[in-house]
Amino acid sequence: MPHLRPPPSPPPEPPEPPSVYCTPSPQSKATTPSPIAHIFMSRQQSSVKPSPLTKLVVSRQQTPSSTTPQDALTLEFPYEHITSKAHDRLLLRRHRHTNPAIWCSAIICLIFSLLVIFFGIATLILFLVVKPRTPVLDTNRANLSVIYFDAPGNFNGDFTFIANFSNPNRKLDVKFEHAVMELLFQDNLIAIQSIRPFSQRPKETGVVAINFISSLVSLPPNNAMELRKQVLSNRVMYSVRGTFKVRASLGAIHFSYWLHGLCELQMSSPPSGSLMARTCKTKR
Repeated sequence: MPHLRPPPSPPPEPPEPPSVYCTPSPQSKATTPSPIAHIFMSRQQSSVKPSPLTKLVVSRQQTPSSTTPQDALTLEFPYEHITSKAHDRLLLRRHRHTNPAIWCSAIICLIFSLLVIFFGIATLILFLVVKPRTPVLDTNRANLSVIYFDAPGNFNGDFTFIANFSNPNRKLDVKFEHAVMELLFQDNLIAIQSIRPFSQRPKETGVVAINFISSLVSLPPNNAMELRKQVLSNRVMYSVRGTFKVRASLGAIHFSYWLHGLCELQMSSPPSGSLMARTCKTKR
């Protein structure tokens, strides 16, 4: 029986030429970007600055193969390496003990500050409640009995000053522990007299007579001439200045301060020299 041969296969059809309007496949889109996409990607890459981590990776890739594992670990995690060192330093500092002298000094300073605050508040409350006032020096009577010159510059005189001291406080007792009175003529000291210590209760007034005697007091020529003119004109200007150390007390609480008084006096001529006008001031 004769062998039958299979019919010959038809010749393959020639491939169609690519069309100008064909759409590229997805693989070609992924591999070959269009010219517009290529331009956009190149601009985006040029505008983006490499991050520190990218620089670190690039520098690690460029390092030679002789880099040790420890160096490679440092390059990969630099911040972790620095943080570990700082943590070790903090641990070492925490284990240090404070000197006991520092603690004692701090406690003493704290106690002193509390005491200062306490006394300051107590003083403020005391002043607000008590309202301390300054004692007052005044006068309503004086007598100029003698003025004469036994030489061109030697002055002699006799002057009596009646000083009125008053305590205007309602709750404080005052004591004049030290008192000195001075008689002046145009800022020239011509007599001085001290007063014995005395006390005053609240709202109490006291009178002290002070006798100033001037003997052979040397005055400058111009002041001596001015005093003679005032005696002839029946108008002698004297000044009485007082310096006092006052102690104010409220039960067991007391405090001291200095007090200054000044009285400007206008006297008539001796021997009947009387007080014509006065101006007195008292201040601390």
